[in-house]
Amino acid sequence: RRSFFRQSLRQLLGPVVESLDEKVRQIEHKFTKHVTPTFLRPPGALGEREFLDTCSRCGKCVEVCPVSAIRLEAGEASGAPFINPDVAACVVCPELAWMSSCPSGALVMTRMFEIDMGTARWNEATCKRSKGEDCTICVDQCPIGEVAIKMDGRRVVVVDDGCIGCGVCQQVCPTKPKSIKIEPCARP
Repeated sequence: RRSFFRQSLRQLLGPVVESLDEKVRQIEHKFTKHVTPTFLRPPGALGEREFLDTCSRCGKCVEVCPVSAIRLEAGEASGAPFINPDVAACVVCPELAWMSSCPSGALVMTRMFEIDMGTARWNEATCKRSKGEDCTICVDQCPIGEVAIKMDGRRVVVVDDGCIGCGVCQQVCPTKPKSIKIEPCARP
């Protein structure tokens, strides 16, 4: 008898449980679709949630980065690779070695102009240009060039579709606080 009731209950509740599981997955997807990273991830990184789930924290990308821009975070990111442009920015080296060195697939091969780590944001109020100085170091040092950042009269203009978020402009900015900072990309 017990076996009969258990099996009947399973048959009766099975579709309900499956439906609930699907609803939970839809709700989770809705709320985790766009996770805004607090860290600037290396070029070629998957979306934040998937990146953190996929990355093995092996450090291979750190080992092969030619300018030592990629580091492993000990605290909040649980050892996941990140870039702090105030310390060392990504120079978008031609070999893109860190992408091919990733054994977990958390970093995927991406062509240079398709890299999207984030976007630079210029703060006119703190910029030397707003004080009459002729500073153009952020524009001059950008490895991507005018496709990403340019001058328009006295203003620095970041081209959202061209800026890949490498952080060079932030690293070389002479003001404190920085007048140009990278806003990490929010990818699904």
